[in-house]
Amino acid sequence: MAEQRQRALSTSGEALYEILALEKGATHDEIKKSYRKLALKYHPDKNPDNPEAAEKFKEINNAHATLTDLSKRNIYDKYGSLGLYVAEQFGEENVNTYFMLSSWWAKGLFAVCGLLTGCYLCCCLCCCFNCCCGKCKPKAPEGEQQEFCVSPEDLEEQIKNDMERDGETPIVLQPTNVTEKTQLIGDSHRSYRTD
Repeated sequence: MAEQRQRALSTSGEALYEILALEKGATHDEIKKSYRKLALKYHPDKNPDNPEAAEKFKEINNAHATLTDLSKRNIYDKYGSLGLYVAEQFGEENVNTYFMLSSWWAKGLFAVCGLLTGCYLCCCLCCCFNCCCGKCKPKAPEGEQQEFCVSPEDLEEQIKNDMERDGETPIVLQPTNVTEKTQLIGDSHRSYRTD
């Protein structure tokens, strides 16, 4: 079981080619030809008493399915079986990101940033103290006015007062006795042109 797990997570990208008795980098036609030949040889119907042939047939089918799919083959050639496992877990588009972040230089960069800043939460804590708590918020210069909040009720009252002072009174209610028929009678010269 441990040997099978080790083989399943190899990074060389050669085992599937070896199952089909091919060299790495074989063409699509070579893969197809080798698959047909080996599938006929190890098919369970031709070897009913041999359980090893059935297992070999499953391996051949798996190798063929992986190597004929272009995106899976590219991942396998570059990262091996571990790349296929990562593609299955995180998606094929995230394989390169996973291997880039798990490289030695990315881990080293992460460690250096942690050592230089003292913690990984410095930016988050700085933003929280400046914005949320307000204790470390920078003071406004002497000549500028401080910000303040106005309640919605006070704002509405101020708008009404300003409009009354200007001579305009806001319309608060909709007309209740107007119907479509009265509107047609009152507007006898209606034009529907769109100039």
